[in-house]
Amino acid sequence: MKNPIACLVLLVSLLYSCATTRPQGPFNSPQVQKAPDYSDPFFWAALPDKEDPADRVPEGLASAKKEQKADVFFLYPTIYTGQKGDTEWNAPVDDEDFNQRVDESTILFQASAFNAAGRIFAPRYRQAHLSAYYTDNTAAAKKAFELAYQDLKNAFQYYLENHNGGRPIIIAAHSQGTTHGRRLISEFFDGKPLQKQLVAAYLVGIAVPRDEFEYIEVCQSPEATGCFVSWRTYKAGYIPDSYTSEKIAVVNPLTWTTDAEVAEISLNEGGLLRNFDKVRPGLTNAQINAEQGILWARKPKFFGNFLLMMKNYHVADINFYYTNVRENAERRVEAFLSK
Repeated sequence: MKNPIACLVLLVSLLYSCATTRPQGPFNSPQVQKAPDYSDPFFWAALPDKEDPADRVPEGLASAKKEQKADVFFLYPTIYTGQKGDTEWNAPVDDEDFNQRVDESTILFQASAFNAAGRIFAPRYRQAHLSAYYTDNTAAAKKAFELAYQDLKNAFQYYLENHNGGRPIIIAAHSQGTTHGRRLISEFFDGKPLQKQLVAAYLVGIAVPRDEFEYIEVCQSPEATGCFVSWRTYKAGYIPDSYTSEKIAVVNPLTWTTDAEVAEISLNEGGLLRNFDKVRPGLTNAQINAEQGILWARKPKFFGNFLLMMKNYHVADINFYYTNVRENAERRVEAFLSK
């Protein structure tokens, strides 16, 4: 994988590099490649019958079950960040280099966390460029996000019609995935018949209001189902300038409650850094700052620590708590099935 010197490689190979190239000019849909054909496995980063990085399990953790009774629909974060060639408003889903960046980062380090809970479905989609979150060209950004969402909506509809068969569903998302996941849940689950199949939604890395949904509430316990969890991770004691509010949902990924007490590192069953096969128990702790709607984590200690100057741990929202997320998703499926 190529990475410009000007860009900082953050945790676990998730490629949130600084945008050295940006979309230029207005959104121009004719420049965007045609929509993915989700009947073609090529347009899925992960499928149950496809060998892909979502199948992998770090050394020392139990392998995924062969017969899964639930499904996980995974919406990956922004990988289209400004590397060489990333100059359109939406990512090219037919580009081998870009797809490799997706597969070797978020699919391996995030989607795999859910493979003990269910079959993984992760559609490739024409996601919006990272700059769409920060640009003054709001008209273009809105169109870029809309195009990305329509891909994911089409993929989910295809999944329902061709793969689901009434099985329980987990929606798992991070960052831009959560931007679209909120809308997907509103349109397909909230107060709809499909809500009965919702095990839980993991909407991580983007602020989600506690009252985002009319009928789906914030999870209050590790076994709760039909609810959603969310958190955004920052260095303990830091209050970001970005959007914060006491109205934002935060669930502690070590206790799976909304309590404000510190969850000590002894509760952290294992996180991941750059080496997928090296699980690090007690990597960090977790504490909810309810007034700001964020999660605080103590800066992890490890050789060559590149978090020394960082206070936003967004890229590690899931990876700091990888094993706990893995065990919790499986636990919620078991609770759902027991009902």
